[in-house]
Amino acid sequence: MSDAPKRVRVTADAPPRRTPTYTRGIALPGSPVDEADAVYARALMRSQLRLALGTVAGFVLVVVALTLTIALIPEIGQVLVWGLPLSWLLQAYAFYPIILVFAVLYVRTAARNERRYRALRDRE
Repeated sequence: MSDAPKRVRVTADAPPRRTPTYTRGIALPGSPVDEADAVYARALMRSQLRLALGTVAGFVLVVVALTLTIALIPEIGQVLVWGLPLSWLLQAYAFYPIILVFAVLYVRTAARNERRYRALRDRE
């Protein structure tokens, strides 16, 4: 019978740890840069949350207003465009430009918030 070969365990020493407080744009925990970045990051997150909630609230308000306009003004349903009632066309296609406008406004404002955050962070 043949004997199974012995198992050999191969290990290596861990590389030495460096202890700078700031390395290649990444702050280590407990450093002053890390604490300042954390404060700015929280401020940016709060700003982005307010922007998102405001955008959603504005979008819902405009959509409800358009829906109520279609529902409460029956004359809109009597106007024919290309053989279809205007109210149908508004329900089918008027919401897409509204979505696009709110999306563009949100993205532009969010980018502006982030630029301001970077400017504050880089100033220090």
